[in-house]
Order: sequence, then structure tokens, then C-alpha cells
Amino acid sequence: MSTNDEIVNQSGWKYILLSLSAFVGLGTEALHAYGWEPLVFGVQLREFSVLQNIIHWVITCVIWASIAYLLIRIAKNKLKFDLFVKGTKMKLWQVLAVLLGIILSILISFLAWDGFKVIKEFNYNGLLKFIFQYIYYMFEILLFLLIIVFGQKAFEIWTKQRNVPWGGIICGLTWGIAHIISRGHFDIQNGVLSTLAGFLFGAAYLLTNRDFKKTWLVLFLIFVL
Repeated sequence: MSTNDEIVNQSGWKYILLSLSAFVGLGTEALHAYGWEPLVFGVQLREFSVLQNIIHWVITCVIWASIAYLLIRIAKNKLKFDLFVKGTKMKLWQVLAVLLGIILSILISFLAWDGFKVIKEFNYNGLLKFIFQYIYYMFEILLFLLIIVFGQKAFEIWTKQRNVPWGGIICGLTWGIAHIISRGHFDIQNGVLSTLAGFLFGAAYLLTNRDFKKTWLVLFLIFVL
């Protein structure tokens, strides 16, 4: 292997490390959700009051935001990779493909929730809890988008194939599969749907021409509707 090939290979591994770091960052929620919070609150996660849930989400969001900021800064300063460079204008077929993905996601969500997820969660949580939960979703999307972006970059470096949603594959195999136990018990259906969603999210990143902000908005719509 030539020196140049070794440098390229090492660069890919640096991006994979950032991608996996974002995944581990998502997992930090479990440390307080199943660690000290039940001890302090005196109840398990599923039994948290509205205030306890809000405290949990605020803590989680602060931790996730800090991790995301650190990873983005490392990418920009150490690897000269600016995630916020605006992507090129989307073509009509790309816009239609994204809209189709959103509609398909809504249909799957409707079947899984036996109704519209956003309405079900609003009715179940009430306004205050609903607001904080969706703020929590915003930061969760930020981190699994980082899994996608860094994973995509790594495999593009290694394979030179830019039209394969590598980041979505990585997201599905990490964040997606992890949802099998994310609710404190084995939930195969949740894991399978989340894995498929991870693949879909990776495709959305390519369809928006790797525009981070546009992708975040698309993923938010897919994730919450």
C-alpha cells in the first residue's frame, strides 16, 4: 500500500470514529435514565412524572448538544470538513423523492401507531410535556444525522462510491438496531422499523445533496409525523 493510500485509509477511519462517537453519544442517555435518575426520583423511567420527564429531557439535550458541538468542531478543525456548507440546489426528482419518502414514513407511522403519531403523543402527553419531548427529538435527530454524515464520508473515501447511502447503512446498523432495547425491553418491531428508518434517513441526506440543514428538517418531519 502506498503512503497516499495509507493516508486516505486513515482519514476514513477518523470519520468512522466520529460516526461511532455520535452513536455512543446517543447512548449516554441510558447512563442517567437507568442510573442515577431512578435513585434520585425514586421511580423508574416509565413512572416519571411530567416534571421528572422534562428534567430528564433537558439533561439529555444539554449532553447531546455538547457532544454534537464537539464532534462538529473536531471535523472542521482537524479534518477540514465543514458540515454546514450549503448543498447544491435540489432537482425536481429529488424533491419529489424526498416528499415520497415523507409520505411513506407517515403511512408506516400511521399503521404502527394506529393513528397519527404527533396527535397521539400530544393527546397523551399534554402541551408542556409534548413541547419538551419534541425538543428532545430535535437533538436526537442531530446526533443520528452526525452518524450518517460521518459514516457517509468515511465510506466515500474508501470506496469512491458517492451514490450509495453508506451513512444510512451505518445509522441503521447502530441507532436503528439499538432501538430493539431502547424502551427498556426487547421490541423487535421497533428495532426493525428504526433500522429501516436509518436507511431511509441516509438516502435523504444524498437526495438533499448533502445539505446538513435541509436534511435535518427532512429527518425531523419523517421522525415526528
